Amino acid sequence: MASKNYYDVLGVSKSASEDEIKKAYRSLAKKYHPDLNQGSQEAAEKLKEVNEAYEVLSDKTKRSNYDNYGDPNGMAGFGGGNGGGFSASGFGGFEDIFSNIFGGFGGSFGGARNRRGMAQDGADIEVKVNLTFEEAAFGVKKNINLNRNETCDACHGTGAKAGTSPIACSRCGGSGFVQQAQNTPFGRMMTQTTCPECHGKGTIIKEKCSTCSGVGVVRKNRNIEVNIPGGIDNGQVIILRGQGEAGISGGATGDMHLVIKISPHQTLTREGFNVYATVPIKFTESILGTTIKVQGINEIIDVKVPEFTQTGTKITVKGKGTKMFNRNGYGDLIVTVEVEIPKSLDRAQKLLIEKLDSDIDQKQYTKQTQYNQKIK
Repeated sequence: MASKNYYDVLGVSKSASEDEIKKAYRSLAKKYHPDLNQGSQEAAEKLKEVNEAYEVLSDKTKRSNYDNYGDPNGMAGFGGGNGGGFSASGFGGFEDIFSNIFGGFGGSFGGARNRRGMAQDGADIEVKVNLTFEEAAFGVKKNINLNRNETCDACHGTGAKAGTSPIACSRCGGSGFVQQAQNTPFGRMMTQTTCPECHGKGTIIKEKCSTCSGVGVVRKNRNIEVNIPGGIDNGQVIILRGQGEAGISGGATGDMHLVIKISPHQTLTREGFNVYATVPIKFTESILGTTIKVQGINEIIDVKVPEFTQTGTKITVKGKGTKMFNRNGYGDLIVTVEVEIPKSLDRAQKLLIEKLDSDIDQKQYTKQTQYNQKIK
């Protein structure tokens, strides 16, 4: 009889489809894989349970026997002895299941394991890059200074003293794993655990490199010049492939992530590739028209304000925005006019305003006229 509920082991219901069972197995097999749980006996036991459950539930005949009799071998499972139970040959081993499901996971087992050893990919590096408004608008070259792991030049990443090389582990034969036979209620099972001699690397270093102490990587300070393209926006990330931390034992080098931080401008704001300015003008200028000076990204721009311009009017100046990111062309400068009213007038000025107001046809005040008509 099965000692554990295989459906519970995989976290699926009894009515789960083949795809659901396979998906659950893939997730759990990755979770408890030795590469991610080095030296963990608990993870190894969990992985054994997961493989055992999948071996049964992925086989229609065994699943039917398990559902009907509580044993994947049906009534034969109660006959004692091996009884067609989970022998090393019948189970196929962890290696076969991983090979069939994953096609070799993270270095996998056996031969693929030999080739990669305990390869560890290098970590990604995140660097915050501070830019001025103008630098972000038109692009700039920046010098990035950082410390990172790089492959040791003395041993070329092997970790062994110059002139020597790591040798295959005699305990595991270079596989990184050792097999153990275990008698279970289902027969004799073969399990694989991380080799205690080489800790899964498959190789032993007799004489360590004095430069990196056998690690294969060293810490170095680097200055890297990077091109920041014009039109980049706040919070965007530029990824530089292969500029992160060096991998160990043949692992891939990580990437560098440049996180962009743009300083605010004194008078401009930005939305996409357009920039925006709000410029106050006198009420007399709004009536008579004028030419105002507007601070652009990197220049002062003369902008014509037509006569009778209302407050809130937007005037667009083509091509005076930021460079378009990874495209040709530029955004626009959009100027919002804000009409400013004087805070005080003397008696003579008030009389002039009153005379002016009385001389103006009141119908020209369109919005006021429309409002007054609505409230009558």
